[in-house]
Parts: sequence; structure tokens; C-alpha cells
Amino acid sequence: MSRSHFEHLALAEQARWAPQFVPVLYHADSAMALVVMEYLGPHIVLRKGLVRGELYPLAGRHLGTFLARTLFYTSDLYLTAAVKKERIGTFLANSAMCKISEDLIFDEPYFSAPLNRHTQPQLDALAESVRRDTALKLAVQELKARFLSDAEALLHGDLHTGSVLVTDGDTRVIDPEFAFYGPMGFDLGAIIGNFLLAHASQLGHERTRGEREGYRTSLLAQVSDLWTTFAHVFADLWRECAQGDLYSQRLLRDAPELRERAITVRLQSIWDQLVGFAACKMIRRILGLAHVEDFESIADAERRASCELAAADLARDMLRNRRAYVNVAALIRAARELT
Repeated sequence: MSRSHFEHLALAEQARWAPQFVPVLYHADSAMALVVMEYLGPHIVLRKGLVRGELYPLAGRHLGTFLARTLFYTSDLYLTAAVKKERIGTFLANSAMCKISEDLIFDEPYFSAPLNRHTQPQLDALAESVRRDTALKLAVQELKARFLSDAEALLHGDLHTGSVLVTDGDTRVIDPEFAFYGPMGFDLGAIIGNFLLAHASQLGHERTRGEREGYRTSLLAQVSDLWTTFAHVFADLWRECAQGDLYSQRLLRDAPELRERAITVRLQSIWDQLVGFAACKMIRRILGLAHVEDFESIADAERRASCELAAADLARDMLRNRRAYVNVAALIRAARELT
């Protein structure tokens, strides 16, 4: 089946639960690999705006809400097991796109893959060090195991600042052709990892020292807004709308405190996943095949490499010392210290 087939399926599902954050879908034809959707004329790609140093104060909150709603409503918290298994089956054939993610995110940056590239010679030592880092590889492979086996909810599958269109007051998520059922922390980690890359890149875009310091602070505020909004909306949906087979209502009769404890435990699990997946996404954009404009648009190789090394240091610490990243405040503090 074509990419457009799964893009159509994912857009239709996302539109059920978060219609204000996706383009309106008008028509789809799988045989022709055709999807017709809303033209978002005033919008620009979020990544391009971040490179320019433009502010989108609502983007983090909008993305947090989008993820809370799409992840909750496609999970066992809302769906019966039978319905969810049927929907998992619908996306199982998207294995070719999943294989691309498996290779580019979890494998190829960690060995001398033919299509890997990095800023040379400045990052040669980093690439060599990563290939020899057993603890790092072990952490990455444990996350790959989650990616391969944890069908928690329907994921966008490739959520980054290049797959988000924005204006000052509107945010739309596009291009879900990588969609599949996977671990909830993956999409969250992907987009937060991209905000962290944008933060690390800003020093390379300064014309005068300190020019973008305030903007760097605003990018970390977006990270906080995104996670805080996600956690708040997800928890409220659980309290108000849970009807699935997981944590069924009958379990609450004799243990009414179960719901709040379960919310706390699940959000912490999602956060722990997020930290690791964000780090994997960061490393693949520095040492793997597909890079990001945030760094690539820095013409001076020394300045670009300095920004990339800082981001890589943060990502490696996030993977090797995940238990130290207990909450979003700890992540933001580390980002300020290391990048």
C-alpha cells in the first residue's frame, strides 16, 4: 500500500479527535495515491520560523493538546481491546515506513552506515565515540524494543518541526504517512527533541553575541508548555472520558484512589520514554542520513559543529542518565547547562 493510503487513514483518525490541529481532509483515492486536503496559505513550516527566530507562543500548547487527544482516544483507555486490535491491524501494513524509522533512528547513527554524514572533520571524534559507546547503544536498543513492540496508541510517526505548519495563532500537523500504533512517548519525544535542536542551533544564527538569548529561553518555554499541556489534557480526558478496557470503571468501586495513582504512574512512564526518544531523534539528526535546517543553514562549519556537539552532549546524557531527567524542569535545566 502507498504512503498516501496511511496518510489518509491517519489524517481521518486525527481529525476525529483533534480537528482544529490538522488540515481539513476533502478526498482520498488509494488507487491513485491521492489525498486532497485544505490549503493552508498563511502558514509556514515551523522549523523555518524557528531558524528565523520568530515567535509562535501557542505552538507548544497546541501540540500538547493535539498529542494528548490523539494518543488518549486511540489507546486502551478509551477503546475496547477488540476495537483497538482491529485498528492496529489497519496500520500493520505500514511496515516499510516503520523500517525506515527503525534504521535511521535506532541503528545507522551508531555504526559506520554508508549513507551517514556529519560535519567534517569537526565531528569525526564524536562519530567515532558514539560508535564505541556500549552503554549508549544499549540504551538506544532498549528504546528500539519499545518502538517495535509497544502498540499503545496511534502515532503520527514522524512528528518534527518540519511537519508542523503555523501562524501566530494556529498550529496544524501534517504528513502522517509514518503512522502506526506504538509507544506514546515516541511522538512527544520526537517533537520535543526537535525543539531542543532548535534551541541548540540558535547560537549559530546570532549576528552579535547574546542576540538570541531571549529567544532561546522562549524555545525552552515551548518545551515546558508542550509537556505541561499534554499532561493536563491527558489526565483530564482520563478522568472524564475513560471507557476502554484498561482501568475499567469496575476496578474503581472498591479503590477510588486507583485512577489518580494510575494517571501519575502512566504520565511518568510516558515522560521517561519521551526523554529517551527525544535523545535518539537528536543524535540521528547530527550523525545520521537526514539532517535539519536548524544546523544545516549555519554556513560557518566551526559554529555549526559547536552547536551540534552541544546538542549531542545533551542527547547522550539524556540516554545514559535518563533517571536524572525526572521532569521537564530537569530537562530544561540540562538544556541550559549543556547547550
